[in-house]
Amino acid sequence: MSTAERGARRLQWSLVVPVKVLARAKTRMSRAAGPHREALALAVAADTVAAALRCALVRDVTVVTDDPLPAAELAALGARVVPDEPDAGLNPALVHGARRAREAAPDAGVGALSADLPALRPDELERVLAAAGEAAEAFVPDAAGVGTTLYTARPGTAFAPAFGGGSRAAHGARGVRELLLDGIDSVRRDVDTPADLRAALALGTGPRTAAVAPLLPGLHALDDAT
Repeated sequence: MSTAERGARRLQWSLVVPVKVLARAKTRMSRAAGPHREALALAVAADTVAAALRCALVRDVTVVTDDPLPAAELAALGARVVPDEPDAGLNPALVHGARRAREAAPDAGVGALSADLPALRPDELERVLAAAGEAAEAFVPDAAGVGTTLYTARPGTAFAPAFGGGSRAAHGARGVRELLLDGIDSVRRDVDTPADLRAALALGTGPRTAAVAPLLPGLHALDDAT
């Protein structure tokens, strides 16, 4: 079999990205971001979705949000947008999005991807998704080693994410395969705090986050305690 034939048979993925209502997003960045907090949240989500859509193994991206502003901007990038009809928390929203994704592409794997990955590189995501295709369920821990940035389920496997506090341990306890590959820093670098954002900027963020970051009044003056 040729390399092209092997590549054509690689599992494609539908990714589900949850996006908070901007008024409630990036609250831990409030002092650092000042009046630009909502703009930062939207920029980070947009850079994440744009990078995911450029990944060779990503068939489509479904955004779950009830905020019309990110809904419009992320749809313009090429994402499918669905409302958070369960309105029952993060994991039910992801399950809802995955259900809609599987209706559109039943032969694709489904993954839940954090919306907080502004440095995401399509080639690193491709490596992760290729590895995820070898397991019924898989996940990538965040840079802090506590949370999760990506959870995946192959076709025919129940989609059961366990995001929230201590999600790395929760996924591991369920027997979900942990993917700790070298060279996937951009897939693990989520942004919740000023220190996280500084680390993402050092990796190299997408253009929207890079444009907003210089406007943040306290980005380099505050530490995680603020």
